[in-house]
Amino acid sequence: MSGRRLGQFVLERGSRSWAKLLAVWVGAAVLAMAGVAVILILAGDPVTGSFRAMWNATFGSPGSIGETLVASTPLILTGLSVAVARRMRLWNFGAEGQLYVGAIFATALALWYPDAPRPILVLAMLGAGALGGAAWALVPGLLKVRLRINEVITTVLLNVVAIVIVERLVQGRWRDPLALGYPLTKTLSINATLPTIPRTSVHGGFLIAVAAALFIWFVTLTPWGRDLASTGEEAPGTPKAGRRVARNIVLVMLVSGALAGIAGMGEVSGVAHRLHADISASAGYVGILIAVLARFSPIRVVILAVPFGALLVAGTSLQAMGVEDFVVRVVQVAIVGIALVAVAITRFGARSETSAA
Repeated sequence: MSGRRLGQFVLERGSRSWAKLLAVWVGAAVLAMAGVAVILILAGDPVTGSFRAMWNATFGSPGSIGETLVASTPLILTGLSVAVARRMRLWNFGAEGQLYVGAIFATALALWYPDAPRPILVLAMLGAGALGGAAWALVPGLLKVRLRINEVITTVLLNVVAIVIVERLVQGRWRDPLALGYPLTKTLSINATLPTIPRTSVHGGFLIAVAAALFIWFVTLTPWGRDLASTGEEAPGTPKAGRRVARNIVLVMLVSGALAGIAGMGEVSGVAHRLHADISASAGYVGILIAVLARFSPIRVVILAVPFGALLVAGTSLQAMGVEDFVVRVVQVAIVGIALVAVAITRFGARSETSAA
């Protein structure tokens, strides 16, 4: 170490690491902007106006920041859903379906009891959304425990089933007769809507999502949380150990599904104020990506969900300018792809430095 004390060496190495990390992400941001500009030029769309529209729609004003936080709310909850499952070395690829089922349960209460007092109805819808998502996640959990069926397969298949159920409901029994044939329910009563933060468009679901992340982070620091994570690596060698692992798998899947179900309730009660076939903007699938990038840390899930929410809002603003949907999708994929490359570079660099040390 060239005569340097260990503490000094680590400090200096850390400083260089932070510099490299900053350089990678600054470079990624510049590359992303250049890539977006090239895509817009090739599509014949205005570059300066498009960038201005995206900024104004996402972070350019308090109102636009609120819209970004609203868009990031279901991403936080589905990202947490995936992250919680990974504590037991499980893959919950079913957050999308669990979100849809949570939305169904919450909507049912809103349609059946529209005149119930608002605090009671909203809390009941919150519980119903969590219950619906948990019930939908319980199925792959039990199949994993009882029949050793891989949870990736069952959760993905149940996504399709949940979406089909919603489509049947909004096209059939729950369709609003005044919706001119569109597949959606009637608008929910004001008593069934989540309250918003004063002078913003941010509904209470965002606060619930952040509170959930903080609570999960706290649990991971407790002996029980560490024990729960350790059982995910255990093999059920004895009947007692097998029962313990099985119990924890079911518990984790219930919590994971409940988080996604709450996301569905938030979309119905806080954003759309009705149920329709596209209630989720693929939040369950984006949540998987966010959880992986966050290394399944609940705090990092919240941080990363915000730029992903901004990406969704920016896409909407481009469409409002007349940019074709295909071009918007290409822009979003390009940005996400560059972010993935940046993450890979930073992780590889960190591992290389650790190995060299």
